[in-house]
Amino acid sequence: MYLQSLTTGYDHPVCGPVTASLTPGEFVCLVGRNGSGKSTLLRTLAGLLPPLGGEIRIGDRLLQQMSPQELARHLSVVLTHLPDLRHTTARQIAASGRLPYTDLVGHLGSSDYEAADQALLSIGIQSLADRLFHTLSDGEKQKVMLARALAQGTSYLLLDEPSAFLDYPSRKDLFSLLASLAHNGGKAVLLSTHDLEQAVSAADRIWYLHNGIFSNANPATFNFENI
Repeated sequence: MYLQSLTTGYDHPVCGPVTASLTPGEFVCLVGRNGSGKSTLLRTLAGLLPPLGGEIRIGDRLLQQMSPQELARHLSVVLTHLPDLRHTTARQIAASGRLPYTDLVGHLGSSDYEAADQALLSIGIQSLADRLFHTLSDGEKQKVMLARALAQGTSYLLLDEPSAFLDYPSRKDLFSLLASLAHNGGKAVLLSTHDLEQAVSAADRIWYLHNGIFSNANPATFNFENI
């Protein structure tokens, strides 16, 4: 994914211009104070918001020109908002990540559920597979949504504050898992976070937003006192 002179926002610019790349095999953490534009940038990269300027490319394709199904085969997204789903198990939700590959009626086959089971196992929540989603804790729900994104089988994984509902050991495990998905699974992982301790210890690069200005930094030399 390549960002060229990208400006993001709603009715007015929030951040930019941003020129950067996100490459499979690397784990990048997006940091900044509340209101700095992290979620806006992430939602723009996910195709949920149109850019105010510049462009986003995946390979030789402009993101804005890709159909929703085509985009869903390239990138998966985990947002902070947790859906209010009832009468649906964790396994069914994880399997729904396979919908971009199904037929017109969205029929899920055995291979799709196998992908969901593998994703639940990778996250370490296979014991929750048959639990109804609405009975889970917020932290457990967040992990199920991550399993859904993994089952989607994309090269790019974008996450907005996925550790917000987790305790310290779970946050540490999550960052370790995401780093492994990048380094060993060949995925490009971009995570927005307020957890600076985990970001500096696990990330390959830091994307920093401050007063609308974008910086691309090395975690080993980045001064977190600026945040």
